[in-house]
Amino acid sequence: MERTLTILKPDCVRKQLIGAVIDKIERAGFRVVAMKKTKLTAQTAGEFYAVHSQRPFYGELVEFMSSGPCVPMILEKENAVADFRTLIGATDPAEAAEGTIRNLFADSKGENIIHGSDSAENAQIEAGFFFSTEEAVRVNN
Repeated sequence: MERTLTILKPDCVRKQLIGAVIDKIERAGFRVVAMKKTKLTAQTAGEFYAVHSQRPFYGELVEFMSSGPCVPMILEKENAVADFRTLIGATDPAEAAEGTIRNLFADSKGENIIHGSDSAENAQIEAGFFFSTEEAVRVNN
């Protein structure tokens, strides 16, 4: 089984879409291994998105991600990373395929409801940012 990390971003929480998005994720065959609701500070959001620090959107991204609570989750499924990226759709909801999470729920490229890891390696690193080893242990139920 492969794992990926997702974050239901502050716009998802603000719009009260947590349940709807998790339902779509679970119906697509993903198992939620770990989940928590948290609020990132500007510093922690900056650390998480440090890979984008030289990009023009970095400041806005950090500000947005620290604007309210978010819900990081570790998900598990065969081919989890690729399948999840397909499920969430393109970053810009206007370009996201019909029926994808961003197509259904996101308002803009900047506030696009959800994060998904782009590789299995990054998923492991990102999961470690939010969850301890104990929290990330698979429970067989």
